[in-house]
Amino acid sequence: MDKLGLIAGNGRFPFLLLDAARAHGTEVVVAAIKEETDPEIDERAAADSGVRVHWLSLGELSRLIETFQSEGVHKAVMAGQVKHKQIFSSIRPDWRLAKLLLNLRTRNTDMLLGAVAKVLADEGIELIPSTAYLEPLLAPAGVLTARAPNEQEQKDISYGREVARGLAAFDLGQTVVIAAQACVAIEAMEGTDATIERAGALMCGLGEPASTLDRSLTVVKVAKPKQDLRFDVPVIGIQTIRTMKAAGATCLALEAKRTLIFDRESVRGEADAAGIAVIALENG
Repeated sequence: MDKLGLIAGNGRFPFLLLDAARAHGTEVVVAAIKEETDPEIDERAAADSGVRVHWLSLGELSRLIETFQSEGVHKAVMAGQVKHKQIFSSIRPDWRLAKLLLNLRTRNTDMLLGAVAKVLADEGIELIPSTAYLEPLLAPAGVLTARAPNEQEQKDISYGREVARGLAAFDLGQTVVIAAQACVAIEAMEGTDATIERAGALMCGLGEPASTLDRSLTVVKVAKPKQDLRFDVPVIGIQTIRTMKAAGATCLALEAKRTLIFDRESVRGEADAAGIAVIALENG
């Protein structure tokens, strides 16, 4: 039986990928990150003999390699967020990771994870796209909710997409929040939800619904111009919609075939109930 190494970050992404891999009959060896992974992963392993879990700290690159090699893993996938700020706070690099960090020109996501992927490849472990087994969850093009974006939201989407693409090109973040064709917030290390919350605090006040069109917020989330599907693929889920509702955001635009939507029907239901328009745009 084939074995897949799963480097598990936070959230539900690792569990979805685990379920999909097991449905394909693949044995999964999980490298669970102590600072990020949900402890529920142990329960899954206890209930499924085809899942093995090894816990390690974020900076233990050598131990990660040794774990996969001892388990006979030759293909691995990263699933789930590892907060960018961990690179500068909680991480205690072992000698291998310390050497890698020392040789980086910059410590942005692509540079760091790309270097990790190369080290893994040199040790006989191929890092494959994080969308592996999950292609059905990629957003299809078109309006995904009962309501389509209105005229003002369409203008905000057009402007926000330009800004977000510029931001993503520098590997700083993938999300911007726009109001009346003005940029209210851009994503850096804090992540999408925190960016939306900050925009809501600036424009509406958290928990206060948008009362007028010019105070409503449009969230635009894009992939990077040369998105590496092995890591940092844009993801949205129910929590994204709930955060938008609390912040007074009324529209979400994302990129079709380049964004994963977890629990799509529930996302649509939550968005429709909140009057939020969601649209997946063709690449171009």
